Amino acid sequence: MGGLVTLDSIREAAAGLVGVGTRTSLVPVPALQTLAGVPVYLKLESEQPTGAFKLRGAWTAIRRLSDGVRRRGVITYSSGNHGQAVAYAARRLGIRAVIVMPETAPALKVAGVRKWGGEVVLAGTTSEDRRARAEEIVAREGLTVVPPFDHPDIIAGQGTVGLEIVEDLPDVALVAVPVGGGGLLAGITTAVLALRPDVSVTAVEPDGAPAMHAALAAGKVVRLPETHSIADGLLPVAVGALPFAHVRGRVTSVTVPDDAIAEATVWLHRSGTVLAEPSGAATTAALRAGLLRPTGPTVLVVSGGNVDPADVARLAERRGS
Repeated sequence: MGGLVTLDSIREAAAGLVGVGTRTSLVPVPALQTLAGVPVYLKLESEQPTGAFKLRGAWTAIRRLSDGVRRRGVITYSSGNHGQAVAYAARRLGIRAVIVMPETAPALKVAGVRKWGGEVVLAGTTSEDRRARAEEIVAREGLTVVPPFDHPDIIAGQGTVGLEIVEDLPDVALVAVPVGGGGLLAGITTAVLALRPDVSVTAVEPDGAPAMHAALAAGKVVRLPETHSIADGLLPVAVGALPFAHVRGRVTSVTVPDDAIAEATVWLHRSGTVLAEPSGAATTAALRAGLLRPTGPTVLVVSGGNVDPADVARLAERRGS
């Protein structure tokens, strides 16, 4: 495992994203402020060109490759959003991208990868299935792997979210972050605490996929026997070793039931605030379920919005709302 990502590396990533990614909005939500008793803002990563924060890390990692390595093409394994980001970055740079996705990937995310010119390969249902297939292709075709979370350049790119939060809301007291593999959490934690050591950072995961929660409790990365949730972007059976090294002893965590995630997804859509996928709605779910107890200005990171409105409507029907 390499050294920890620095604030300087995150700042370089931010400069490299100019003209490629979006400096996303920090939107106050009065209804959530009334509920929490403090100002509450949504950090809308759904505004990125690919609909999710993953563009920040994917672009940074690919941009930092040498020209010769980049020309051979890239490959990744992803449930969807990271795959779309890699495909988007590769198209911008004029190189080949192969995206290994689960057989259960939402059709919208598969279509998104293909929209940006990515070659889709379907493999199994777990992150291990996808990673194994990607490694087979690498051995055969010489592509370079762009990991979804366990890499310093990915963490540096995701850390630009934290830079923007502190710049736009200097008195932020709490930042809540959805967690899959931990790259976003690691980057935000690094940036925010380097600039504001007094800020609280909270990891938010589904009850059925508490990989970071288990790791923080054990003091080491823990492999779960299985994961399940409607939040398809938050399902790795273990967080990355490098992300965990960045956050150990520095963050708290909560887990959220799927019912609360579904409720928040529907609420965000119906309130006209944002179209968020369940993974992106997890932080709002944690607040609405009373699992976060903020004492000052709070930012809920909405990590992505790649969801079909019809699927949100079906969630509402199943909930009878």
